[in-house]
Amino acid sequence: MAFFPSFKKFTFFVLQSKTDMKALFFGFIGILISSIAPAQYWQQHVNYDMQIDMNTNNHRFTGVQTLTYTNNSPDTLKKVYYHLYFNAFQPGSMMDERSRAIQDPDRRVGDRIAQLKKDEIGYHKIDVLTQNGTALKYEMEGTILSVTLAEAIAPGASSTFYMEFNSQVPVQIRRSGRNNKEGIAYTMTQWYPKMAEYDKDGWHPNPYVGREFYGVWGNFSVSITLNSKYIVGGTGMGVDKMGAAPFPVEGEEMLVTDTKTWHFEANNVHDFAWAADPDYQHDMLQVPNGPELHFYYQTDTLAQQWKEVQPMVVRLFEIMSAKFGEYPYPQFSVIQGGDGGMEYPMCTMIKGHGNLKGKVGLIAHEAFHNWYYGILGNNEFRYPWLDEGFTSYAEEIVLDSLYGAQALNPLQRSYASYAKYAVQSYAEPMSTPADFFNYNYSYGVNSYSKGAIFLHQLGYVIGKEALEDVMLTYFDEWKFKHPSPYDFIRLAERETDLELSWYLEHWMLTLKTIDYGIESVEKKGSKTLVNLVNEGTMPMPVDVYVTYKDGSSEVFYIPLVMMRGEKAAENNTPRKVMADWPWTNPSYTLEIDRKLKDIVSIEIDPSQRMADLNAENNTWKK
Repeated sequence: MAFFPSFKKFTFFVLQSKTDMKALFFGFIGILISSIAPAQYWQQHVNYDMQIDMNTNNHRFTGVQTLTYTNNSPDTLKKVYYHLYFNAFQPGSMMDERSRAIQDPDRRVGDRIAQLKKDEIGYHKIDVLTQNGTALKYEMEGTILSVTLAEAIAPGASSTFYMEFNSQVPVQIRRSGRNNKEGIAYTMTQWYPKMAEYDKDGWHPNPYVGREFYGVWGNFSVSITLNSKYIVGGTGMGVDKMGAAPFPVEGEEMLVTDTKTWHFEANNVHDFAWAADPDYQHDMLQVPNGPELHFYYQTDTLAQQWKEVQPMVVRLFEIMSAKFGEYPYPQFSVIQGGDGGMEYPMCTMIKGHGNLKGKVGLIAHEAFHNWYYGILGNNEFRYPWLDEGFTSYAEEIVLDSLYGAQALNPLQRSYASYAKYAVQSYAEPMSTPADFFNYNYSYGVNSYSKGAIFLHQLGYVIGKEALEDVMLTYFDEWKFKHPSPYDFIRLAERETDLELSWYLEHWMLTLKTIDYGIESVEKKGSKTLVNLVNEGTMPMPVDVYVTYKDGSSEVFYIPLVMMRGEKAAENNTPRKVMADWPWTNPSYTLEIDRKLKDIVSIEIDPSQRMADLNAENNTWKK
């Protein structure tokens, strides 16, 4: 992310002296230099210190939070905002209203929030809030706490916010809560007053209505006191008071004999999650040259399945780190949370039940979110596909490697899902912010399927090996920096020396679709003419594979003029680079220096990476 200084408005006046002229000259030069200087990178930083006292009888807890906030922006801040996620789980909340009003409600939510009783809702109540010791004025608006500062935070300055709060854990509706269907006592996610993100686009105090998250990177020190029979796992490393013991240290016995304090520390993360249950089994396994893995699960009839999955998760981390970038944290926990699957820094909450292969796939997806949601950390609210889509792509590539499937198109399910959706009258652009899709179905296809195709199809545009290099470089250069789609595509352009903005903009901003076809094949003396047609609305380069009677094959590569270049040849198949196909031209004639009788078949993109909605006109066979 970058901050670009802007020109100030000038008031022209009559110069009274040479001194005035000299001052104006050097002032103008200074502003000119600042306007062309390299973009300044910055992001905010937080340090959380929290002590939580949980009453497992009434499911309420009190919290003390000391938050040191560092303003690394060029702006002076006069307000701050906190997220109060638990307030969403109350009848009449924005999440409740949205869940009941949307055309295709999430079956896990539906009208369940509206039916919560007083002792089943979630809430946060703020008892004390100060800035550097001075009491603050604030207003609670649903899931957002708006705070007017006692003293502005200047660029480069820090402020310490002290908060005392009390909260009630809701019955689990979605992601967070207590006593879910699988019997997990506490899934504590989006559970504390959390400072909102401020970036080059300003504050992001988005109300919680059920979808994505965006946070400030920082360090967490969290102490959790609760009934001693509970086992606790979550984000970060467990430490004792001296910070020297290995994970998981259960802390010290408190004066009240039936409670225990667990202490966790995590650095350079943008959220903190934990779960607790008296029936958790806790296993550990080490990834060679990687993180220590922790597994928390109930010892029911699927306990053996949880044992079987553990070495497979080790292998998942090894493949993922090799293909997409090295996991940077010392720990990762797979926790039975009881509600689908959801990602958090250094951990995931997943359903415990299901078959082994399904569990491996679920863990893969949620764990790999730590690369994109956790470490790259884009604004998911604005660009959910940049996390969900990239994670889905990585999941399919790694699982294909894990099982040795070597599928022609590991993302075939994503392509099929997109093809069915793209022709619907209610289709929406992928650029729609997460909470504002008219249908949950639209959100799902755009964020997961179309987002994953964005990468796999980019491999068709720039080449498979080039995409692999781009993905590793993207992770290495943009980790912990909140990249945007434009940061990604600029990096891809730099690495390939191709112009690619057209690809991002068509795929992300529009509903344009792809349909290239073979209209006719005809003899022209000792040559063959292939008449190609573009019946879609999104331009693409075209690979035409020709198979001959003698068993040989050849690729005719037709670049797209907007790319200003060509991808490298792939798969060691002989290739001829043809003249560019301008996107304005609805047809293109390909001339082959072989007789028609020598040709067995002609096919557009047999790799199936191009999301062509009509595959029936892609192949000609003799």
